[in-house]
Amino acid sequence: MKWADGKIRCCWANPKNERYIRYHDEEWGIPVHDDRKLFEMLILECFQAGLSWECVLNKRDAFRVAFDNFDSEKVSAYTEDKLEALRSNPDIIRNRLKIQAAVTNAWAFLEIQKEYGSFSDYIWHWTDGKVICETGRTSSELSDCISKDLKKRGMKFVGTTVIYAYLQAVGVLSSHEQGCFLANQEAEHYNSYS
Repeated sequence: MKWADGKIRCCWANPKNERYIRYHDEEWGIPVHDDRKLFEMLILECFQAGLSWECVLNKRDAFRVAFDNFDSEKVSAYTEDKLEALRSNPDIIRNRLKIQAAVTNAWAFLEIQKEYGSFSDYIWHWTDGKVICETGRTSSELSDCISKDLKKRGMKFVGTTVIYAYLQAVGVLSSHEQGCFLANQEAEHYNSYS
């Protein structure tokens, strides 16, 4: 189905939510190598577990303020007072376990940076720096392996489905549906490098 602007998009993009459209068109599936953005998307995907991505996306600006613009060093050092302030913040998702997981995951994120030089090097080493094109899935052998490794490193809320969504969000996986105007562009882009 063509939208008002004449483009065809993935069926999950809500045409009534401008923020969601921008996310689909300008972010989702575009390869990310910036560690701060990788940390932001990891934390947001963990908060999304059991909820809709649209719910998280609508609160994203508030999350950025609440979590110090997703500075992993700052998040890893949160005190109990800061955690209580987050649990009392009506502008974000106030799940106690997910808020604590953000701090735990920040510690693990920093340890991975130390080991690999950057989190980007870690996450992209799983595919030798290549983007994998696949659609219609919610998990894979790749997300299983990364999920298992992140859990071993102490991360929480990083099950295979969350990690699969994360890999899609940061462009390790290219999953725009057939017919989506971005699927065609991505296929041309990735084929030009192979």
